[in-house]
Amino acid sequence: SPMAVYMCRAVLPAHAGPRGELGAGPLLQWMDAAACLAAEKHAGVSCVTASMDDIQFEEAARVGQIIAIRTKVNRAFKTSMEVGIKVTVQDVLTNAEKIVSVAYATYVAKPVGGGKVELKPVQLLSAEDHLEHSLAIERRRIRLGYVQVFQKLMQESNKEGDFYTCEEKDAVSTEHTHVQSTELVLPPHANHHGNTFGGQIMAWMQTVASISASRLCRSHPILKAVNMFKFWGPSFVGDRLVFNAIVNNTFHNSVEVGVRVEAYNCEEWIQDQPRHINSAFLIFNALDDKGELLTFPKVKP
Repeated sequence: SPMAVYMCRAVLPAHAGPRGELGAGPLLQWMDAAACLAAEKHAGVSCVTASMDDIQFEEAARVGQIIAIRTKVNRAFKTSMEVGIKVTVQDVLTNAEKIVSVAYATYVAKPVGGGKVELKPVQLLSAEDHLEHSLAIERRRIRLGYVQVFQKLMQESNKEGDFYTCEEKDAVSTEHTHVQSTELVLPPHANHHGNTFGGQIMAWMQTVASISASRLCRSHPILKAVNMFKFWGPSFVGDRLVFNAIVNNTFHNSVEVGVRVEAYNCEEWIQDQPRHINSAFLIFNALDDKGELLTFPKVKP
């Protein structure tokens, strides 16, 4: 497809975690960069990450293997686009290829100077292009509905004031899993217009969420999914980003960590006036020395 972008990366020791597998942080950054390039190739102007649909990770890549990322604009709406992302891992010695993840991201065109842009339709060349184009409108409808359902759920739970109480004797307080981290956005973390890369924020979120999860399992957590990743506003070079992560709940072999990201410029920093720019839920599991799934303890909020 003329609007496709291909990116290949060799997995080096610097990209790997303690188990010698590709860390989720670098992978999320590469996925976002490749998808953004496809969006900008179609739009002809700078684009920023608006959201990513729930991302599932199927395979782990190891040092020495090759990650291939193929991204393509599936459909253009008025000022936003859906970009399909397919990540595969290839073993150099055996030539075997496996799918790591298939994801869908939304990017918004942001012309310099704040002018308006109306995106041209995507050129459909194959049967697959036509299918993805049709499905994109359905995925968009689900996306919008998802946000409304979640907001309604939050409003109802706030009204009722009913809070879950855990009766388990050995339940661990989630207070011990709270992690806060502050990052200063520097030029390498942002695009040529000074907007922080979405993938960079995702990588920082993954780091604090992983530390939070590790406080329960006493092992190195493995990211399995990123859910409800949406940007509510931008951040820029010079901003301070504050990340707060805490375990929300455990489900036998997995744990959900919620991460909230707030941005401050210098003035907002002094006055303690944060801008809530992003939240997401990250799902982890963990393995023991024999490679078997660890069981997480029950938690009390």
